[in-house]
Amino acid sequence: MSDIERQQRFWETKTLEEMDQGEWEALCDGCALCCLQKLEDADTGEVFYTQLVCYLLDQENCRCTDYENRSVRVPDCVKLTRESIPEFHWLPKSCAYRRLAEGRGLADWHPLVSGRAESVFEAGISVQGRVMPDNIVPEHDWEDHIIQWVER
Repeated sequence: MSDIERQQRFWETKTLEEMDQGEWEALCDGCALCCLQKLEDADTGEVFYTQLVCYLLDQENCRCTDYENRSVRVPDCVKLTRESIPEFHWLPKSCAYRRLAEGRGLADWHPLVSGRAESVFEAGISVQGRVMPDNIVPEHDWEDHIIQWVER
């Protein structure tokens, strides 16, 4: 493997803590599963995913329509940071951040591995075509929208 190939596969040689901001951002596979609204059982701590996504999500492309200002517009938007690595257990098992935090490599369908952004959609990993905006359902009804298709 050449030095260039080794640099391109940074996730195999660096820990999450060692990655620069560009590398960190590149880990996002574009599945938008982290944009699903989640409910946590207060007694057990178990996290349940709903089919409701943040209203800022472009559901076709699985990207935030206002990524730079998301935390201002949606104050409870979860921002994945190096400091929050110990809390990644709530992320789906397919998430690159969780996979690397647990010592697993990236999945074959991950765009960094496949070289194609569409591979996440083709693998059926994303929320594309399976969700609805959270702002059309009252929060007290979110329990009615719990889903089972996210691997936890």
